Amino acid sequence: MIVRELTASEYVNCVPRLGDILIDAVESGAGVSFMTPLSSEVAEDYWRKQLPGISAGTTVQFVAEENNVIAGTVLLIRAWAPNQPHRCDVAKLLVHRDFRRKGVGTLLMQALEQKARDLNYSLVTFDAVGHGAVEKFYSGLGFTLVGHIPGYAYDTKGLHDTAIFYKRLTPP
Repeated sequence: MIVRELTASEYVNCVPRLGDILIDAVESGAGVSFMTPLSSEVAEDYWRKQLPGISAGTTVQFVAEENNVIAGTVLLIRAWAPNQPHRCDVAKLLVHRDFRRKGVGTLLMQALEQKARDLNYSLVTFDAVGHGAVEKFYSGLGFTLVGHIPGYAYDTKGLHDTAIFYKRLTPP
């Protein structure tokens, strides 16, 4: 498994596979802002909207590949607020079902953390679906659970809670 940054010049060619991974995540019940049914057009449009940030350097997208097939992805997004130059957010950690339970998510998060350190970020924040395996995964990576916001977002079973996480980073 190779984890690397996805460059702006190659981005458009990767959008269909990224769309497939997003659709797969939603269909398998991941709480990633979208609901089923999710069309290829909507999924691919989401990824195309990330290109300006990638081109500007405010977003870094990592992909994990095996045999030239993208298995998973994650976004590092610089905090927009002028008073938060030390902080970045994690978004859309997604691993296709064909590659889950193989450490792909961990590899992607390790790459994101290293890049955050290289960019002199000292704080990583994000939210994720509350309770269960997702919380255990992020806690296992050293993230601190701040708490839950009840009834934050819908999925096919109704409203669910979100968990807020952070991790302080040491400089490179």
